Amino acid sequence: QVQLVESGGGLVQPGGSLRLSCTASGIMFSFNTMAWYRQAPGKQRELVAWITGGNIINYADFVKGRFTVSRDNAKKMLYLQMNSLKPEDTAVYYCNYRSDWGKGTLVTVSS
Repeated sequence: QVQLVESGGGLVQPGGSLRLSCTASGIMFSFNTMAWYRQAPGKQRELVAWITGGNIINYADFVKGRFTVSRDNAKKMLYLQMNSLKPEDTAVYYCNYRSDWGKGTLVTVSS
């Protein structure tokens, strides 16, 4: 059974940083693409970044240069380092593996 558990969300001021983590279990983590999505209030869920098993990385245009996705295969952990946060980054952030999702972690960017 696949389990994805996000952590690291919280309240941060504009320009600040947060690091999200996702603990994965029940999957062959090392070989698979993992992704971060987010869903802001009243909006559809959108793809933020993904990283393949071979560490090929892609970002949505709205986070390029600010967010960094990484993985630790030994620990089965996925990370999202978020810098220069903006109020429009406020959303619930979800860890994704194929059709499986975590419950999300809320990031609020506000002064």
